[in-house]
Amino acid sequence: MASIFTKIINGEIPCYKVAENDKYIAFLDIFPLTKGHTLVIPKKEVDYIFDLDSETYLGLMEFSKEVALAIKKAIPCNRISISVIGLEVPHAHVHLIPINSMSDCNFANQKFKLNKDEFETIAKKISEQL
Repeated sequence: MASIFTKIINGEIPCYKVAENDKYIAFLDIFPLTKGHTLVIPKKEVDYIFDLDSETYLGLMEFSKEVALAIKKAIPCNRISISVIGLEVPHAHVHLIPINSMSDCNFANQKFKLNKDEFETIAKKISEQL
């Protein structure tokens, strides 16, 4: 069965897209830890990030870097945290989280509440920096 991320890639589920090319897509996390929290995924559905072939893995990291640099320009923060947990969705993915302190990237924290307009505005601000 296709993961929720594959359904997003296929356009079956909407997302707040930040960037996309033929192999990767980046979109805002709908349960963000901070404003601008973005997920970056390969379009190839592979459950565990370290099961990706080397070319896809390295491409995912390069694409993530490009998106992270755009987030840093668009969202006021000290750093962009990168996290790979891989338990919540069986599709390899990278979390890019704008942070000002270590506690900002704690997944036990209360999730940020944003409305549709806020998500769209943030996605547009990041996309414009690419």
